[in-house]
Amino acid sequence: MRFCILNDSFEGSISDMADQKTLLAIGAHFDDCAYGVPGIMLQAVAKNYRVVQLILIGDYSNWPPTKGREAEFKEGVVRIARDYGIETRYLDFASHRYDTNQATKEKVAAAVLDIKPDIALQLWEFDHHHDHTVASQLSKIALNHGGRVLNEDRFRGPRKIYHYDNGPGHTIGFEPDTFVDVTDYWEKSQEWLGRYMALQRNVEYDPAQSNGALQGKENLARYRGQTCRVKFAEALWAPRKQPVEIL
Repeated sequence: MRFCILNDSFEGSISDMADQKTLLAIGAHFDDCAYGVPGIMLQAVAKNYRVVQLILIGDYSNWPPTKGREAEFKEGVVRIARDYGIETRYLDFASHRYDTNQATKEKVAAAVLDIKPDIALQLWEFDHHHDHTVASQLSKIALNHGGRVLNEDRFRGPRKIYHYDNGPGHTIGFEPDTFVDVTDYWEKSQEWLGRYMALQRNVEYDPAQSNGALQGKENLARYRGQTCRVKFAEALWAPRKQPVEIL
């Protein structure tokens, strides 16, 4: 029997907590978090979490859509995310020009140490896109073992880690065990992703204009929603299994 877990990570009133909690989402590319888990991130913002997206690829000089306007493009990604309450951080990796090694592990671990997430969302490792695979490997090492990577006793990993998928065109063998109802944040999450897609194409955002990314995200979110009987949902996989109250 499959249990549908809605908002397990975000139960309770955040305003009742003495300190603001931090949600960290890690992606390889500028749009990974905005495609994979935008509803969860926006829900966390609404619950007064500090929400950070860590984009490992910060060098867009070898990517044809952004050549010649790399700085402008990166600033646009930051500005758009800020409009939705999301903080953006970049590392300096370039697409298909980074791998899992000591130098890259240290950079990701140092970012996690600085951000200090309470909850982290990372890409699923098995993927057709090499950038996604490496980003997932680096995220898993940094989130779970960053203290040993850095030889830093102050390192404290997040109390909860979840993996997210990047859609059927990329992800391989993803079987989620956690579902989050994002219906209330659906329109805003589609707007966020739509603005990113317009920025990539270097055109003005038109909310009436759809594209493949928006259509793919809607199909996936509807499918996940049908799995747990809500309109739109985002799905996660938890490597650390925890008991959940179901009654």
